[in-house]
Parts: sequence; C-alpha cells; structure tokens
Amino acid sequence: MRKRFIILIVAVVFSLGFLARDFGFAEKAQESDDIYKELELFSDAVSLIRADYVEKPDSKELIYGAMKGMLSALDPYSQFMDPDTYNEMKVETEGEFGGIGIEITIKDNLLTIITPIDDTPAYEAGLKAGDRIVKIEDEITRDLTLIEAVKRLRGKPGTKVRITVLREEERKLLDFTIIRSIIKLESIKRAEIIKGNIGYIRLVEFQEKTARDLETNLRKLEKEGMKGLILDLRNNPGGLLDASVGVSDKFLEEGKVIVSTKGRVESQNFVFKSKSSEKHPDYPMVVLINGGSASASEIVAGAIKDQKRGIIIGTKSFGKGSVQTVVPLSDGSAVRLTTSKYFTPSGKSIHDLGIEPDIVIEYKEPEKDKEPEEVKADAFEGLTGAEDAAAVEKVEDKKTYDNQILGAVDVLKGIIIYSKK
Repeated sequence: MRKRFIILIVAVVFSLGFLARDFGFAEKAQESDDIYKELELFSDAVSLIRADYVEKPDSKELIYGAMKGMLSALDPYSQFMDPDTYNEMKVETEGEFGGIGIEITIKDNLLTIITPIDDTPAYEAGLKAGDRIVKIEDEITRDLTLIEAVKRLRGKPGTKVRITVLREEERKLLDFTIIRSIIKLESIKRAEIIKGNIGYIRLVEFQEKTARDLETNLRKLEKEGMKGLILDLRNNPGGLLDASVGVSDKFLEEGKVIVSTKGRVESQNFVFKSKSSEKHPDYPMVVLINGGSASASEIVAGAIKDQKRGIIIGTKSFGKGSVQTVVPLSDGSAVRLTTSKYFTPSGKSIHDLGIEPDIVIEYKEPEKDKEPEEVKADAFEGLTGAEDAAAVEKVEDKKTYDNQILGAVDVLKGIIIYSKK
C-alpha cells in the first residue's frame, strides 16, 4: 500500500513539474531533490492515516485537507478552493451574492474587516474598517481560513448571522446580529457637483465596467461646469487590476507609469503605463483614502500621488499590495496563489505599508441635527438673497458631506483661485 502511494505521489509531482514548466515556476535540480525527500514524509503520513486511523478516511478529503494546509501556510491570500468554494467565488465576481456586505482579510493573524460595503446590512449595522471578527455564531475565528470565514458569513437572504468584533480603538467587544441580503456591487455610488463647481465621485468597487462608468460620469460632470474633482476611494476594498489601471489612465498623460508588478519569476513582472485617448488631465483633483482603501484603490492613489497629478487626502490606506492568480484544477477545484506584488511608479511597495496621504485629515462622525425639520425651516425666516443661499448651503454641507470631503473642497478651491492668479 505504501509503495503504491509513493508511486502516486511521484506521478503527481511529475504532473506538477510539467505545470511548473508551463507557468514558469521550474526550480533548480537541487530544490527538486529536496522536495522529493519531503514528499516521502507526506507519503509516510498518508500511509499511516490510511492504515491506522479509527475510521476509513476518504482519499479526496485527505488530499483536499493537505492542499488547504499547504496554501494557507504561504500567506493569508493564497488558498485552495474546493469546487463549491470556487463556484461561490465566481458568483461573487459576477457582482451579486447573498451575505452581509463586508470585505475581509487576515491581518496580524486576526480576521479583519477591510471595509463594510456601502448600503449593505454590515454598513447599516455599524461595522467599521479595522474591526476584528473574533466570533461567528459564537465560534472563535482564530483558526479559520479566509475562505471558511467567507462561507460562514454568507447565506440565504433573510437569514441571520451573529458576529462578535473587537474594536481596538474603543477597547471593547461588540456583538452584532445581522440579517443577510442580496449584495449587489456597483462601481460608482455617487457622481454630482457640490459647492464651488467641485465634482464628487464615490467609487466603491473596481469591476470590469468601472473605467467605462467613470468616463460617462466624468463627461456628465464636465458638461455641468466641473472645475475640480474629488475621487472618493475611502472604504474601497479594490477589485480588478485592469480596472484600477483604466481609472488611473483617465487622469494621466500618455506614457506615464501607473503601477508595476514584481514576482519571483520574470513572467510575473509587468509595467502598466497610461495610453488611453480619453483623458481628463486639466483640472485639479483630490483622491480621498482611509484604512479601508485597499489593493486597486491603492494603485490609483499611488499613481496619482507619484505622478503629481493630484493630492491625496485622508488617512493611511490598508496596505494590500499583492497579486493573486486563480488556477482551475481538473476536478473543478482551484488554487488561488500569490504570484507578485504591486509597486507604485516611484518603486515603493504597497504591501503592508499602504499609501500615506499628502494631507492627513482624521475622519469625524458628522453631527446629527437635533432640531426637527420644521424648526430648520423656521431658522431661514427673515433671511433673503445671499444670506438665505449661504444658510441653506451650510445646512446642506452638514447633512451630506463629512469633514474629509469638506477639507478636500477647501483644498481644491484654493488651487483653483491660485491658478487663476
């Protein structure tokens, strides 16, 4: 039995060797010898389990378990996905799934919320970027993989899930019971002109159509007289690399470096440069980021900052700067493998470091209006002309825009005034 298993393992290794050659991962002869020695340990363990375990083990479960352990030992983002998990991932990329609406990762060995997605149950319940999920349905998350955590959080719309989070800034554990719903991912939530002919675009996810949707909204705002732009990437967890390149491309002159990727082998090294004919490089712009801005968001912010195209305002971004490649396997499962890392045009690594803003503005919760609507209306009685307009604008600011947006507006106004002089 043991001999047969060694033959099986050797056959698998030879198959992997051919795959490695195809994907550019061929190793030196010495390294190959080393892995053969380690595989003999694996073969011994499998033989022991099959011979002496209290119940007859399922061969596929053994191999799946070994694959999960092997990938999870690399980093938090590399994962083995069984066929069901892989199908769930494909459903998510189509832009609609059942869940609570959060992007999560493993940071400092803890299950961490990158960001709650706007207008989802998690967002409405008050979950925040940086919250550490310590329990799901009263079960501790310490040993959960990322994929296992996602599977537990997802479910049929209308069902409930209980989670406990550690909010470090408040030094307390908080319990949430959240009702799942259909999560529909839209690239752009808001696109409008705010005070002083300043355009505002809230971009929440980098998807296949993001660059095209952005172009449509930019043209609309330009027709409405936009003289400066705020691109809000706060709590944007990222998405497709191509989409982040397409968004950056809108604002940079042709031939400018947007981002580069570097891996262990040459085939993973790429440099992405701007080349689109649809450009919007003439007006000043601000990019808003925070601790929930990750991956593709950091690519855009890094390109705008390093190419001196705009000003970055807010707080330091999340620091997720690695590239994962999904490779389907023959039985419907798949391997998600970290293959390279992102670098900004100046050569700075994003991973674990994030993007530092040019101007730091800490977010403050907007003050809730205590007066009822009719009292607000009475407050405007007796005001006329410019005084009335100014009072209305002041209340609109409080109702709609937070301190970081208003700070960005002030910066852009100053740039516009200075450029005129």
